[in-house]
Amino acid sequence: MKHDSLTGRGALPAALTAEINDCGFFPQLVVDSVALAIGDEPIDAHLVHHEATFAHEGIGRHLSVLVVTPTRLLVSHTDEHADDPKGGTAISSTESVPLRLLGAVALSRVVANPERFGTKAAEVVETWLTLSWNAMRKIDIEPATCGDPTCEADHGFSGTVMGEDMVIRMSPAADGADQVARLVRFGTALQQRVH
Repeated sequence: MKHDSLTGRGALPAALTAEINDCGFFPQLVVDSVALAIGDEPIDAHLVHHEATFAHEGIGRHLSVLVVTPTRLLVSHTDEHADDPKGGTAISSTESVPLRLLGAVALSRVVANPERFGTKAAEVVETWLTLSWNAMRKIDIEPATCGDPTCEADHGFSGTVMGEDMVIRMSPAADGADQVARLVRFGTALQQRVH
């Protein structure tokens, strides 16, 4: 990995930088965020995923960059910051997950005409990569009920504790066959690294 003498950070591989630039979503910020977290560590595999997010306020953009090094998975997220009244801001964060803490790595494919798999008549229409790790947990809390629709008693709260996970979903129609193939290669490479 080359070293940038101005920032003190390692330069990202040309292929990763090109994919980030191709998204056109604050590329200098994204490259800097990933390079800052990677440092001088070598990159074994990477995946770039650009998607639109829909909310009541409108459409926002989100870019995820996943990088595998010999020791960790780096997850970088960059979002437009819609709550800023002046506009024109973005939030970029990175998370470093030691490979030893990485839990399940699931690669799922939705196949049309599965009885004809292996021929042109069968088509993979959607692919998901699901990652989980034990670094963070989220708690969903809601008012508890007893099941009686007429009951007005306070039953406290009930909750569910879930491990943090991440799902990347791509399809040839939305993302292109080449990008889906990159997702499959990345997911397969990561599955082989998890013990």
